[in-house]
Amino acid sequence: MTNLAVTDDLFFTRTGMDSNRVEELVGELLHGMDDGELFLEYSQSESVALDDGRIRSASFDTTQGFGLRAIADEAAGYAHATELSEAAIRRAGATVRAVAAGHHGTMAEPPVGTNRQLYTDLNPLGAVDLSAKTKLLTDIDAYARSKDPRVRQVMASIAGVWQAVQIIRADGSRVADIRPLVRVNVSIMVQDGDRMETGSYGSGGRFAYERYLDPANWRASVDEALRQALVNLGSVPAPAGEMVVVLGSGWPGVMLHEAVGHGLEGDFNRKKTSAFSGLMGQRVASKGVTVVDDGTIPDRRGSLTVDDEGTPSAYNVLIEDGILKGYMQDRLNARLMGVKPTGNGRRESFANAPIPRMTNTYMLAGDKDPEEIMRSVKKGLYAVNFGGGSVDITSGKFVFSASEAYLIEDGKVGPAVKGATLIGNGPDAMTKITMIGNDLRLDDGVGTCGKDGQGVPVGVGQPSVRMDGITVGGTAA
Repeated sequence: MTNLAVTDDLFFTRTGMDSNRVEELVGELLHGMDDGELFLEYSQSESVALDDGRIRSASFDTTQGFGLRAIADEAAGYAHATELSEAAIRRAGATVRAVAAGHHGTMAEPPVGTNRQLYTDLNPLGAVDLSAKTKLLTDIDAYARSKDPRVRQVMASIAGVWQAVQIIRADGSRVADIRPLVRVNVSIMVQDGDRMETGSYGSGGRFAYERYLDPANWRASVDEALRQALVNLGSVPAPAGEMVVVLGSGWPGVMLHEAVGHGLEGDFNRKKTSAFSGLMGQRVASKGVTVVDDGTIPDRRGSLTVDDEGTPSAYNVLIEDGILKGYMQDRLNARLMGVKPTGNGRRESFANAPIPRMTNTYMLAGDKDPEEIMRSVKKGLYAVNFGGGSVDITSGKFVFSASEAYLIEDGKVGPAVKGATLIGNGPDAMTKITMIGNDLRLDDGVGTCGKDGQGVPVGVGQPSVRMDGITVGGTAA
């Protein structure tokens, strides 16, 4: 069955709504508006968690509902409900039309269509039964404990979501998408004498559970979590001060996501509240730095066949060779800024209006061998993994905690350090990149981005990079 047929069954056959009448109703309710849509969603989610060899929690949830949005100029009215009925949609229409206030606009053209499918439409939740998921988690626990006698605690979880959406516009055009999402997490605590440390690793994407039933895949996850725990067990306090920092490839791209990516979202720039506002066409990063947002990579956690307004996702160049080339746009901000939508209109669920959000945001590779980058540093910090971080969009100031980092001494990786934080300003930090590696890697599929109280799955990535003059906060006396 096609995505449209599957979602027609969920939203019309099962609810008793008539698709033709709903199309007419949306056209009636959005008449005279500049833009808007009816967003229908059906979602199933589950999670199973193990702690110390026992299943501690298991959950399954089904939600459904709609969100109706009407846009007049830059004002937006939004109403949502869990009741899928024509009467509920009509009541929502009475609310959202309040933004019109005599406005008589011309409805924007609908997004272009696409036949592209970036991920499976199969529901991963029903493909593997609970006993198989439970066995997977208990196998993870047993394997982790067999690897090292210092293992004291093992926590593992598996989670999945199957989301079906349909977007109906005032002209009757409809687009549907079916989005699977799975994730496995492993956390291991080790102890040596009085010292205890943890390491964790997760991976996921828009595919089914089957790949995690392959021992080669889940054992690699356990090995990585244990490796990080043992590295932390031998770490020393991190130094503080301004120094050369080398960022590893892959997940360290989360710093790029936070410190730069959010500042390149259309709403912040239309309102001129971003540190990058008004800098289009100007140099905002070192020569050689190219940053893209790409929602078209098959099976990736942040990818979307279409965004939550129905616009096909795209490969969008944001910064090219250090020059600011574009922002990420939803339909509302694109129209007000006189540019095209970029496929970045995203929402957490039917209860939220779409806003400009990232998909998979990463820096392209350079031409330097990672070993050459390391050899170029006499003394500095090598940051491989990051934990929490925050950024102020207006100023660009950021603080990031490194969950795995090492000293660099005379061009070689030295001892692991604990408690290192990177402090700086996003636009300024981008100009301090002096070497870019040829080892571009994307993260393993665990990113969730928060904005305006909404969380959406995203991807990050980058090659190894050298940054000069970065402030490091440490714990060394």
